[in-house]
Amino acid sequence: MSRPRRLILCTLSIAGLALAMLAAVISAATAHSRFDAHPARVTSRNAQHDPILPLASTDYTGYLPLISRIAGGPTIAGCQVFPPDNPWNTDISGYPIHSNSTNFINSISTAGGNTNYFLHADFGSYIYYGIPYTVVASTQPSVPITFHPDGYPGESDPGPYPIPPGAPIEGGPDSTGDRHVLVLEKDNCILYELYNARYVGPGWEVWSSAKFDLKSNALRPEGWTSADAAGLPILPGLVRYDEVAAGAIKHAVRFTVKRSQRGYIHPATHFASDDANSNYPPMGLRLRLKAGYDISGFIGQARVILEALKKYGMIVADNGTSWYITGASDSRWNDEDLDQLKTVPGSAFEVVYTGEILTGP
Repeated sequence: MSRPRRLILCTLSIAGLALAMLAAVISAATAHSRFDAHPARVTSRNAQHDPILPLASTDYTGYLPLISRIAGGPTIAGCQVFPPDNPWNTDISGYPIHSNSTNFINSISTAGGNTNYFLHADFGSYIYYGIPYTVVASTQPSVPITFHPDGYPGESDPGPYPIPPGAPIEGGPDSTGDRHVLVLEKDNCILYELYNARYVGPGWEVWSSAKFDLKSNALRPEGWTSADAAGLPILPGLVRYDEVAAGAIKHAVRFTVKRSQRGYIHPATHFASDDANSNYPPMGLRLRLKAGYDISGFIGQARVILEALKKYGMIVADNGTSWYITGASDSRWNDEDLDQLKTVPGSAFEVVYTGEILTGP
């Protein structure tokens, strides 16, 4: 037998074994009730609105090296960005349309005097446009985290955090905006995120801080914010240049709305409004680009993004300008490509049902 053929058969055998292991995991998971006491699972009592698959269920952590190679889920610096069954990584193209979809979509475009009716890339080639992130090793020294008097220490994960003094800040060092700082510690795959952060030496002063184990589906405590209003991680929802250049985004995308209601849907854990208007979107609401919306005329980076919005959709993560999707800062973005997104109307989207609207503990 020739050497190349042995290699092929060996590869097929490994793939077969991995698939068998994955099937065993899924079989074991489905042997239990869908509505068990898993803390990260959405448990609707309305059967006709139940998601086709639970958005977060069995812990596949031990199988991640195999599953990531088979499923090809999102990775950053060698870290799988949450398990394959995590909400961010869930294919929602077959999920049922939410009964209030039309009202949600209309309010996103018109609420609060909003004048933006089209999709918009809130990132581009200008180095300070988008949300930056940095990757460090486990040898990065940890520094103290202190809280601004107007911050949210009671809903934050305390330090110390392994964040370098020169970590990039959203909008640049002189920004007066949200000033997010995102750091991925690659050896243990732990994500650290800060809101309204300033380096004050020897550590960082922030309004809120959160850390996420990318190997786990665990949510933040009910009612807790994060570095994002919805209590969600930011990095997993960013459109990143490397994944677009590779030809596929394999996760949902973060976006903002002008007005939101007092409520959230898991995996969000926090609302960002006191408005009781049920037609305003709650934090964590999931949208997708309609399957019938024709994207054949789009090219380049915009085409890749639109394909992902049909399959994985986008999640309401914060209040801001409506229909703005968020990407990572990168000078390699093609602004002309991205500008194609500005022709996609909000009416090309629909809301899918992924769980009940919650109002906190």
